[in-house]
Amino acid sequence: MNLLLLSNSRSTDGGYLSHAGEAITEVAGGRKQAVFIPYAGVTISWDDYTRKVQSVFSQLGIDVESSHHAADPAALIAQAEIIVVGGGNTFNLLKCCREAGLLPLIANRVKSGAPYIGWSAGANLASPTICTTNDMPIVDPGGFDALGLVSFQLNPHYTNALPEGHQGEARDQRIAEYLVANPVQRVLGLPEGDWLRAADSQIKLYGPLPAQLFRAGQEPQSIDSPSKLSLG
Repeated sequence: MNLLLLSNSRSTDGGYLSHAGEAITEVAGGRKQAVFIPYAGVTISWDDYTRKVQSVFSQLGIDVESSHHAADPAALIAQAEIIVVGGGNTFNLLKCCREAGLLPLIANRVKSGAPYIGWSAGANLASPTICTTNDMPIVDPGGFDALGLVSFQLNPHYTNALPEGHQGEARDQRIAEYLVANPVQRVLGLPEGDWLRAADSQIKLYGPLPAQLFRAGQEPQSIDSPSKLSLG
C-alpha cells in the first residue's frame, strides 16, 4: 500500500496543507485524478470543503472530485486513482462512510494500489479503529472499526501539554486508558507537522517533532524524525 498520513492540515505559517505539497506529489506518483471524501466536515459544508481541497491539489496538477457529488460514490471509489480523506470529526466521517458502504471499497482500492492521503480524521480512519481520535462522539458511527490500512492506532495532533490549572486528563493518560482496555494494541502519537509515509512494506516518520509510541505497561518511546518505524 501507498499511504500518506498527516497529523494536521494547517501549517505553522497558516497555509492549508502548505507543509505537505512535496509529500502529496511524491505519494501521487504522477497520477492526476483524486477522489475526495469530505464527510469529516461538520461546521464547513462539503461543497466548501471540496473547493478548499481542490484549490491546493490543483496547484500540484491533481484534479479532485468529491464523493458527495457522485451519482454512484461506490463506482467512483472503485475507479479512483488517488483517495483523499480530509480531517474534521472522525465520528461523522466513519458514520457517513459506513452508511454509504464505502469502507470496504476504500480499503480494497488502496490495497490494490491506489494511494491514500489522509489528515487528522482521515489519518485516524486508516487505523484499525477510531478509538484513539481526539474528537467528540457527536454521532453514532455504528461501531468503531475503521479501514485497518495500518496495524496500529494513530493519535493525530498529539501533545501531552495541559493549560496551567487544567484538571482534566493529559493525552498520555487518555492513551494509557485505551491501552488498559486494549493491551495488545499500540498507539503512535503523531505531533502536528509530522506525517507517516507507508510504501514497500515500510513505514517512515517525517516532520519537525519526535513521535511517541505507546504500548501497554511500558513507558512511551520517543521516536525522532526522520526514521523508519519498527512497530512489531
